[in-house]
Amino acid sequence: MEIAIIKPTTKHVEAIAAICSAGWRQTVEGKLSEEYQNKNVMDWYNHERVKVDIEEGAYTHVALLDSRVVGVIGGGITNHLVSEVFVFYVDEKYRYKGIGRRLLNALTREQKDKGATVQWVSVQEGNEKGFPFYEAQGFLMHEKRIGCTSTGEAFTSLRYSRKI
Repeated sequence: MEIAIIKPTTKHVEAIAAICSAGWRQTVEGKLSEEYQNKNVMDWYNHERVKVDIEEGAYTHVALLDSRVVGVIGGGITNHLVSEVFVFYVDEKYRYKGIGRRLLNALTREQKDKGATVQWVSVQEGNEKGFPFYEAQGFLMHEKRIGCTSTGEAFTSLRYSRKI
């Protein structure tokens, strides 16, 4: 399986939107209402929003298998030496094959080149796929943040970081 990690272009909009929508829904399944899930997907992963986010650099890398997008990551510098992973999903058919690690490594190299020395990520509480992955990459959990959705539902986000 030959995977290429490249910068996304607007030709990847549909695939990125599909992977992110499905991955995010899997993350919050059984935790947040269908109403909120639909609203969030429409807000963040509609094609126009994804296109703009690609053009503005919010999505930084995609993983391609035979020119098909199978994973996506995005992040940026949030403070002088601090970077963040904003979005990160791998198509469920291609998980556990090293694609996520390669995407994270590509983003991390880019963030280090921009001067970052620490990298943060938020993980939905109960995300049993996310915790082991991030911990295996050297992230440590620092805090819980409790929030409220626009539909009034409570959620808990766990903040992880690592030195890079």
